[in-house]
Order: sequence, then structure tokens, then C-alpha cells
Amino acid sequence: MHNIKSETYLAKKSTAIKNIDTYENFNVTDKELKKDLKSIRRDLGELQDVFYAHDKYSVLICLQGMDTSGKDSLIREVFKDFNVSGVEVHSFKVPTDLERSHNYLWRHYIALPAKGTFGVFNRTHYENVLVTRVHPEYILGEHIPGIDSVDDINQEFWDRRFRQINDFEKNLAENGTIIFKFFLNLSKEEQRQRLLRRLAIKEKHWKFSPGDLKERKLWDAYQDCYEEAILNTNKEHAPWYIIPADNKKGARVIVASILLQELKKYKDVVEPALDSKIMANLEDYENQLNNEK
Repeated sequence: MHNIKSETYLAKKSTAIKNIDTYENFNVTDKELKKDLKSIRRDLGELQDVFYAHDKYSVLICLQGMDTSGKDSLIREVFKDFNVSGVEVHSFKVPTDLERSHNYLWRHYIALPAKGTFGVFNRTHYENVLVTRVHPEYILGEHIPGIDSVDDINQEFWDRRFRQINDFEKNLAENGTIIFKFFLNLSKEEQRQRLLRRLAIKEKHWKFSPGDLKERKLWDAYQDCYEEAILNTNKEHAPWYIIPADNKKGARVIVASILLQELKKYKDVVEPALDSKIMANLEDYENQLNNEK
């Protein structure tokens, strides 16, 4: 399983989502996938400690996908062995009145991970070129000068927003944030089955909302918006990875493998050495502790 190559899942310059497979099982059992993930996340947890001690890079992991694509469970399983003090998860829902009183990137900016830490965005700043594009009336709530009706929201508006997002991410990357963007590519049929499971299993009822069915009817519109967003914001410093999401266990292994492979490339990330004066007196410090009464 460790022969997964991160470049396999990189979005291409011309990415037609409908032509990309949504299922991958690697011809292994669920038990084997679970074992592989356990090994990879243990290595990720150890690497996280080094990033924390090094204290010069932050890592931002962005997860996007249709409802039921497995974002929550992926976060739970992939980051299980992380030190909780070094990772923070933010789930972005409908903007609050306070958030709408600022520009649309503000709530994401204040949630960014600090140096040495990992941040996971469950839904991200891309909601502002996905949900708002399918429902342009939401833009009116942002009170943007010159945008007085849906008719004012044209292609130029979206091109400008793509540029703003690219500028936002470039600024982050140039100041030490390592950015990963994962699109969990789910099939429409698999979403149907997962929604049915939410209805059939009592313990999953709380996950279901009638709004899920309304949004499902807009499936094709969302796919088009995802495709355009990925094509316009897939940059070397902030790449998109398209992850087959019909198999949850497989998707978790792929994401974890990509994180581990790419973060290992940062050879400058090492645990800091002790000050030379402290090193010279280690034996004395040890003797002090051993001689305590």
C-alpha cells in the first residue's frame, strides 16, 4: 500500500471530473486498508512532532466534497495519532452575521494554523465559489459595493474571486504555510446510498437534513462549479488532489499517504539542537537531579 504516488491524484491542467474514477480499492481487504492507515498515521504523528519543534512551517489541509463524501470520518481517522495541541479542525458552515460583516476570506484567515501546527478546514474558502455560485443570491448578503442584484454577479465577478483566492493562498505559501487541497470525488449513486443509510440507521438520523435532497437535485451544477474552481486555482504552491471517495477507507489511506510523502520532502524540518552551553553542561544538570534528596 505504501507505493501510492501522490502525483497520481494531482489535478491536471484540464480536469473533467466526470471522467475521473470515484472508486478505488487497491484489491485489498478493508482490514488491510485499516492496517495501512494505522501505520501511516503513526508516521504522520511522529512527523507532526518534528514540525511542531521546528516551528517554522504551518500546514493547512483543505477538504472539499459533496454532502456525505466522508470529510468528517476522514478527519477522525487520519489525524487520530496527532498531538491535539498541534492540530486544529475548523468546520465552516453558513456565515454568521459577524462573518458576513467582513470580507468572505476573513473567517478563514483568522482560523489559519500557527507556525509549527496543522490546521484542517472541513469545507473551506472554496465554498465562496461553489455554494454561492450555485446559489448566487447568497452573495447579496455580503453587501459588496456594486452588487445590488443577482444580475450583477457575472463571469467577471467569479474570475475576480478566483484571483483573490489565488492571491490569498500565494501569500500564505510565501510565508511558510504548506497547503494541501483535497476534493473528495464522490459518485451520485454512492451519495444516494449513503443518504439512504442515514435514513435507515437510527444512530445516523441526526446527520440527515431534507436540504440534502434539495442540494442533490443541483448535482450537475455543483460538479461544473467544482471543475471550474479546481482548474482556476490549481497552483504548484497550492495543488488540488482529486481523491476517489466512494471507498471511504481507501480515500483515507490515499490522503494520509499524500500528506506523509509530501511533508517528508521538507528536509530542512528537523528538531532544533540544544544551545551549545546547555549541551556542555548536560552532565552537571543530570548530577543535580540525581543528587536531589
